[in-house]
Parts: sequence; C-alpha cells; structure tokens
Amino acid sequence: MVLIIDFKKTVCVTLVFISFLSFQINAQQKTYCNPINIDYGYTPIPNFAEQGKHRATADPVIVNFKGKYFLFSTNQWGYWWSDDMLNWNFISRKFLLPQHKVYDELCAPAVFVMKEELFVIGSTHSPTFPIWKSKNPTKDEWVIAIDSLKVGAWDPGFLYDNDLDKLFLYWGSSNEYPLLGTEINTKTLQSEGLVKPLISLHPEDHGWERFGEYNDNTFLQPFMEGAWVTKYHNKYYLQYGAPATEFSGYADGVYVSEKPLDGFAYQSHNPFAYKPGGFARGAGHGATFQDNFGNWWHVSTVILGVKNNFERRIGIWPAGFDKDDVLYCNTAYGDYPTFLPTKNANHINGLFSGWMLLNYNKPVQVSSTLGGYQANYAVDENMKSYWSAKTGTKGEWIQTDLGEVSTINAIQLNYADQDAEFLGKTLGKFHQYKIYSSSDGKKWKILVDKSNNKTDVPHDYIELEKPVRARYLKLENIAMPTGKFALSGFRVFGFGNGEKPKEVEKFMVLRADPNKYGERRSSWIRWQQNNNADGYVIYFGKSPDKLYGSIMVYSKNDYFFTGMDRTDTYYFQIEAFNNNGVSKRTPIIISE
Repeated sequence: MVLIIDFKKTVCVTLVFISFLSFQINAQQKTYCNPINIDYGYTPIPNFAEQGKHRATADPVIVNFKGKYFLFSTNQWGYWWSDDMLNWNFISRKFLLPQHKVYDELCAPAVFVMKEELFVIGSTHSPTFPIWKSKNPTKDEWVIAIDSLKVGAWDPGFLYDNDLDKLFLYWGSSNEYPLLGTEINTKTLQSEGLVKPLISLHPEDHGWERFGEYNDNTFLQPFMEGAWVTKYHNKYYLQYGAPATEFSGYADGVYVSEKPLDGFAYQSHNPFAYKPGGFARGAGHGATFQDNFGNWWHVSTVILGVKNNFERRIGIWPAGFDKDDVLYCNTAYGDYPTFLPTKNANHINGLFSGWMLLNYNKPVQVSSTLGGYQANYAVDENMKSYWSAKTGTKGEWIQTDLGEVSTINAIQLNYADQDAEFLGKTLGKFHQYKIYSSSDGKKWKILVDKSNNKTDVPHDYIELEKPVRARYLKLENIAMPTGKFALSGFRVFGFGNGEKPKEVEKFMVLRADPNKYGERRSSWIRWQQNNNADGYVIYFGKSPDKLYGSIMVYSKNDYFFTGMDRTDTYYFQIEAFNNNGVSKRTPIIISE
C-alpha cells in the first residue's frame, strides 16, 4: 500500500490552522484587566461559607525578588509567582505547623526580601507562628527562619532597610488601637524590645476614614489595618487601609517620615489609593512595589461582598512618586485594559489602553435564566450582580449585542460562583468555553476557542492579537469547574464607530457650610447629563497639578462625595466617556 500526500495542501492547511489559533489570542499580550485573573481559592473557613461557597482572598502583597514577582494573599494555601505580572504560577504550600487550624493559613501575610532571601509570615496574635525563608521560592523550597515571632503581629508588614542594614516590623488591625512598630534584630528575627504606637485614624478630619459604604456610619468606629512601608528618597511611607474591607471606599492612606519609627505626618494627598466606583471597587490593604523597569505599582484588595462580607479579589494599579515625592496611585479606568510593565512608562498619566467598553447595558440573550439572576446583570458594570443559567452543563450560552459593528480588541469574562461546591483551595479545575463573533447575528465565526483549556480562569482576560470587526459575541459554555454557568461581567473592549462625548457642561461642586464642624468632609457634585455618555470620571486633588484621585460613575449626573479632608481646599475636573472614547476634561473648579 502506498500513501500519497499532497504536500502543498498539507502545508496550506497547517498554516491556516496555526494562523487561526494565533488570530484568536495574543500570545504576547501587552495588557491586563482588573480584577486580576488568578485561580482564587474558595473560602476555607466554614462559617464564612454559610451564604454559599465562593472564592475569596484579600490583603495582597507583591514583592520583586530576583526579577520575579511573588504574590501572597489571605488563606490561599500557597502563593503565586510571575515573570511578567500577567501569567501567574501557583505554588501549593501550607506554612502553618500541624498544631494550627488549617483555615488560619497565612491570613494577611507579610513578605519581605533581606540579603538574597525571601521571608514570609502570616498574621498571629500568639508567639507560635514561624517565619519562613527561601532562596528559590519559584519552587516549594522553604526552611524555618525562626519557629516563633514572639512579639506577635496581626496584619504585619516588614521593611528591610538596605541603607541601614536594619529590619522593622509594622502591624495592627483595630478600630480602637493605633498601628504599632518595632525594630527587629536581623539575626534573631525578634523585637529589640521597644514597641512604639505610630498613627491612628482621625475620621473627624478625614472623611474617607469614616465607617460605612458611604462614610456615613456614626455608630461604629472605622478600622485601621494593613500596614506597609516603602522607603523612597530617604523617607518612610507608612501605608494603611481604612475604613473597613467590606466597603467600596476601602482605600489606602499614607503617612510620611524621615525616620522609620517616629515623626510620621499625614500626606496631604490622601487617600493615595482609592477606587469607589466602576466594576472593580476598592483599593485598600495593599502593598507598593517596583517592576523590573523601576516603575512603581500598588496591589490591593477589591471588594465583592455578595455571598459574604469577606468575598474579595485583587487589583493591581500603576503608582509612583511625583517630582515632590508625593505617593500616588492611578486607578482611573483601572478596571479597563491596562498596559503591563514597560520601560519609561508614565504612571501619572496612566496606562489605560484607550479601549472602551462596548456593551454597557446593551441587549443580551441567553440560553436560560435561573430565578432572578437576569441576563442584563452580565453587562451592567456591577460585579455584585450577575446572570446565571439554570445549569452549568455544556451548551448554556450568553449573547451580547454591541449595537453596531465595532472594533473588538479584548474581552473579559468574570465568572460568578453560583451554587459552587468547593471549599478551600482546589487544584486541577478549569473553565472551558468558546466565543463566536458575527456581524449580522446569522453567520458566526469562532473568535476564541478554549474548549481544551486546563486552567482555572475566574476572571479570564483575552487580548486579541488582531482586532476584529463584529456586532455580536456569543459565549458558549463547554465546562465549569463547579456550580452554574454564571457571569458578573461579560465585558467587551474596543472602539465603536460614533462620536465620543462632548465636554461635560454645568459641572459644579457644592460643599457644605464651612462653619459647621465636620460637614466639609462631604460635597455634592453635579453636572448636566450628556445623552451620548455611558459614564463619567471625576478627578480630584488638593492641587490643580495633582488631581490623583478619581471616581467612575455610570448613568448618573451627580455624586455625593464623602471622602474629603475637612480643612483643605480641593480642585475638581470631570470627563465623559462612551464606547467611542473619552471627552475633553472640563476646566478645573475650586472647592474651598
């Protein structure tokens, strides 16, 4: 028997197949999208799963060790590392000794680099938690540095000062007590003995520190937690989270000193990390770190809080120090496609790719609907609401209509945990799906094929190698790791064909009577509704050249801002956006 092969046809088919695969997904992705796409574990604490088992982590730390990024967060039974801040590799490991309860694993961990070794410890009120160290943390190669940190520390944060060859510990999580600090002996890894109170909250002056979703709860004192210190230009930046992890306004503030354990003063531009609006909300209890190009970033907790108050995710935001050594964090369009680390990046101006959301509140069709989990919840830009199909079986689908043939650059799929069955870290699970595109809703092409995917992608983000033109996208479920096929966000990014909004008109900021103590912490911001806009971004700051704060607002023409400092003058601008782009900003207005 002789087998005859048409070589030209074989090569042609092979090249077409290779081209088809590369067309769908960009192998050299240049952007990412918050919340970051890692295999978040399911809550390991049984009492927290009463409302439904769900994914949860928070209190993240990223450190750059030997050119790689290491990410630790609460109760994950392991940690991640990455070469590029996009693709994260999970290392399964439990750091607790057998006598500890398994669900206490590395709550709000502290991680630091000292003398070519990476150290880690979890929060503890007792002196029995060990500090571990590793020279090769890309593998599970750890040894105990000391078997117990006798001072004990909840929400710990370490700073090794290379210039002084000294190690400092900062900690605290309380609505009553201040953050504390002490020097740690670099050889014994124990406190030198003197523990100093450092800073406390002052909600009577700082509106953003007030308790509550809208900073309006006068019955409960706010929480200060999540200490982290960065040294820059011989100054120590003591960062902290407030007012509580359950709220969209969860933010990080900073005090600055020329000494590591004394003399901290409130930075005028606070909170420096703040994201109360948009899809991914919250930017508190985080850590500031440098990438391999020397640029600064801030990783923090993103609030979800549907199935439990402590249901949370992780976000990474461009950050830095300006020419006056002011620490800032740029969260404007922070849950839209954002450029990954690059040389000479301008973090003050932001790393937003410019790709706009194409399907905000656009028509949706689905294969089935479970109860009140309606289809439009998948496109309403609210991570707390979601659509769910009746099952998690193969063939369930959701279709989004962009309203016109548009240019598509990227897609983000945000899965909800409807009827999840897992508890704790679950390895070897995966999502599988296909995305089809069409210009007329009749003829369909496969745009993304992940039917053979073997990874867990709860917030999958796909940057297309080449933009495509389409009006309709259809997501078809192949396999779920657990529970129903459910989405809190089927988000499509690119450009429409119309005009971007015009400059916002009649923008005003109304601040309360300055003679009333405390009332100046809030203001009512209002503008004329732009019928061509999907939403707005309000910028604010205490200097016209430092409008580092931002608030994203959808489908409204006002916002009650409760995050102001009582005694200070503020400056404001606003811009409108839609699926075609962003308007010119308004002139700056002053609120004295």
